[in-house]
Amino acid sequence: MLNVQNVTKQFGKFTAVDQLSFEVPSGEMLGFLGGNGAGKTTTFRMILGLLERDAGEITYKGQPITYAVTDHIGYLPEERGLNPKLKVSEQLTYLASLKGMKKADIKREIDYWLERFEVTENKEKKIEALSKGNQQKIQLIGAIIHQPDLLILDEPFSGLDPVNVELLKSAVKEINDKGATIIFSSHRMEHVEEMCDRVCILDRGKTVVEGNIQQVKQDFGRKEIIIRGAHDFTSLEAIPGVIGYKASRHGVNLTINDIQVAPVVFEAVSRLGYVSRFEVAEPSLNDIFLAKVGHQHD
Repeated sequence: MLNVQNVTKQFGKFTAVDQLSFEVPSGEMLGFLGGNGAGKTTTFRMILGLLERDAGEITYKGQPITYAVTDHIGYLPEERGLNPKLKVSEQLTYLASLKGMKKADIKREIDYWLERFEVTENKEKKIEALSKGNQQKIQLIGAIIHQPDLLILDEPFSGLDPVNVELLKSAVKEINDKGATIIFSSHRMEHVEEMCDRVCILDRGKTVVEGNIQQVKQDFGRKEIIIRGAHDFTSLEAIPGVIGYKASRHGVNLTINDIQVAPVVFEAVSRLGYVSRFEVAEPSLNDIFLAKVGHQHD
């Protein structure tokens, strides 16, 4: 388990991370969410020991993270970290050797991942000759080539088109299925919702939501009712407990503050006549994020 407890980091008078706590059970995947400047990258750097924390405790498998375990950790930073003058094979060989891999294993893994990511033709090209998307693929290979137990990904799908996003998502899922513990940040809520077991949402360095995604959705309370039909639904807005009303050409979406409001809405809709759809839906992570972190940032 990766365990972050009451971690704080200050830069002068600015508090970047403020008593942050979350955990990732072994073999699970955590989505790490927050607006720009929320403290995500600073947290990653403290986990890796690249930044000293001012307070709190970070442990992995019950022990502090030291150089003794770093060979079992993979890290993909948000910023580019490749040498543009090196060939792809040279760059990956160098990164893999830093993790203690043997030459034969390095060659085998390079060939496997280049084929898996459909970039075998770039093996002897210089990094600077690659597109941004292909550079991102090479950078991800560098983070996973040594088959890490703990993998930290900072915006792993940045700069990729939808086809390549799916390609890399499948690889991350495969690594997780083989037992790796993964934490990644993303601005794409649907990626987190699809891939992750747990979520942690930051706001100005503080934890505002943390836990199992399904439990977080249940605890949020608010639900959405999706209604499709040709009636005038404006009367539904006045029902007590309806706190959001969004009309469309094909019907209306209501937000309710408690599931007990749903039968009241259903009865009111039934009196209007036939509707083609009436669905009570769980809130999305995007809904929860906007509710928790939807204020204006400086």
